[in-house]
Amino acid sequence: MSSDFESYEQDFAVLTAEVTGRIGKVPKLVGDEKKQMVANIEKQLEEARELLEQMELEVREIPPQSRGMYSSRMRSYKQEMGKLEADFKRSRIAYSDEVRNELLGDDGNSSENQLIKLREERAHLLDNTERLERSSRRLEAGYQIAVETEQIGQEMLENLSHDREKIQRARERLRETDANLGKSSRILTGMLRRIIQNRILIVVLAVIIIFTTMMAIFLSVRGR
Repeated sequence: MSSDFESYEQDFAVLTAEVTGRIGKVPKLVGDEKKQMVANIEKQLEEARELLEQMELEVREIPPQSRGMYSSRMRSYKQEMGKLEADFKRSRIAYSDEVRNELLGDDGNSSENQLIKLREERAHLLDNTERLERSSRRLEAGYQIAVETEQIGQEMLENLSHDREKIQRARERLRETDANLGKSSRILTGMLRRIIQNRILIVVLAVIIIFTTMMAIFLSVRGR
């Protein structure tokens, strides 16, 4: 599973490096060449978003004990993606202003103040958009942490349940062992009692035999 993540990770690194280089070239291009470059960047950014989605799916499949490192890397890649999108938006603002100036011609030069004001408003909107995106990323990160915490909690509860079952089975085995030991103890006690009884009986019989023998000898000697 981690090998798939690392493969997507390498593709993402190559793709973002290409996008970064192309964004830097946008202000230097003109005409159709610039339009084509903007279209290519938009396509590559979409591919990068799809790679991030695939990477996030892979992270969700990784065991919780190993997921922290990958989640941290995902947050870094999302921040990098947000920065690329912000840089691309700035380049598009400059690109749209240039197209507008080309379309307006001399009128564009006469309305320079309006264009400056419009550019400031766009920059302000862009800042607000970036703030919203950062808030969304923080919310998403918080949600991801909550999901991971919930999963870890569920796994801990399952582990505790398994441990409880093991403890119960161990207690049952101990009860059975105690019962068997009790039976064995009673059997041994009975055997010991019978051995003692047999020994006492042997001693009594020996005493009787000795006494009888002595009496017989005594009586025979006395009769002579």
